[in-house]
Amino acid sequence: MYLEVTHLDVFYGDIQVLWDVSFFVEEGKIIAIVGSNGAGKTTLMKTISGIKTPKSGEVHFQGQRIDSLPSHEVVNQGIILVPEGRKLFSDMTIEENLLMGAYHRGKDPEVISSLKRMYSLFPILNERRMQKAGSLSGGEQQMLAIGRGLMGNPRLFLIDEMSLGLAPLIVDNLVEIVATINKQGTTVLLVEQDVQLALENSDYAYILETGRVVKEGPSRELLTDPEIKDIYLGM
Repeated sequence: MYLEVTHLDVFYGDIQVLWDVSFFVEEGKIIAIVGSNGAGKTTLMKTISGIKTPKSGEVHFQGQRIDSLPSHEVVNQGIILVPEGRKLFSDMTIEENLLMGAYHRGKDPEVISSLKRMYSLFPILNERRMQKAGSLSGGEQQMLAIGRGLMGNPRLFLIDEMSLGLAPLIVDNLVEIVATINKQGTTVLLVEQDVQLALENSDYAYILETGRVVKEGPSRELLTDPEIKDIYLGM
């Protein structure tokens, strides 16, 4: 498998947050991890990206074990995280933020081509490229966070709570961009509190509940699952 997570147990101090979590991501797909606030989704993303170290369990990417690697080495493997809350450099311009996303690429001559691609994907960022990131709206900041992540040339793109706090029209635009990125060859792992949004725009999904995977399946099938409809979709 492209990404394989097996039997992860993750703690914050003495408090266990993830219990025996296992799942896999198939190359070229959009995979969703969904669940309510506090389910452990962000902890899972931090563990995959090397920010958190599991107490037990393993993470393999393209056949290589990565759960003991520091986060910068995970980035070098091609795993890029767009964190919850965006975590932009607010006093830096849009363009400076985008270029920071390519920092690990060094003097790669293709960085400028990547920058042009981001401006093509996000025309509003092109128009405001010298504007400070902290002055942008929430939707524009999320576009910039996604663009900054893409500047790292991800093989596996992790997006944590893409839609949180954003207007529906902005979310629709971001969904289209993620679909475009995926069609261009980037595998996406999407973590979402909005279960319907995630299931409608992914190939396969895992339901995370209080730190445990409680259900999985093709996203379209989960959308019609009576239990999912009752608990998460309010139907």
